[in-house]
Amino acid sequence: MCSSDLDKMACCKQNFAESCEKALNDQINAELTASYIYRSMAAYFGRCDVALDGFKARFLKDADEEATHAQDMIDYMNMRGGRVVLTAVAAPKQNWSKPLEALEDALALEKDVNAKLIALHDVASAAGDAQMSDYIEGTYLKEQVEAIFELSKLITNLKRVGDGLGLYMFDKNL
Repeated sequence: MCSSDLDKMACCKQNFAESCEKALNDQINAELTASYIYRSMAAYFGRCDVALDGFKARFLKDADEEATHAQDMIDYMNMRGGRVVLTAVAAPKQNWSKPLEALEDALALEKDVNAKLIALHDVASAAGDAQMSDYIEGTYLKEQVEAIFELSKLITNLKRVGDGLGLYMFDKNL
């Protein structure tokens, strides 16, 4: 039954446990945090004293992708009748000693997001929310594994080329 009272449950809410809603809110905030971190990386590599535009472009793309994930999850939350709760985002790291450090940080970030997605899937499964489990599996889990694999290959290749001209060429090919 729908009510005009804003404190009442949304009309479309069905089989959407509080645990799922909380876990999805946590994931939305994790995706926004990842976007913020990637934007910081892009800003760093875009500085005139760093001047690695390939890294800048790569991290801007990653930031946009994470923001898109967050918005998709916000839309999903609304479709399920939940309430989005955004939290404060802490200031991210501002500097990296080498591009390799940034790629390693990105890899750790993607692994963390992946672990949170798996935990979100587990919460949905435990709550008997087959639709949410399918949504997480079908939309995000494969993409996360692919992102982890791609970053791992970039790290391997960056270690091969070293600094100087190798780094310059690596950046141009990003």
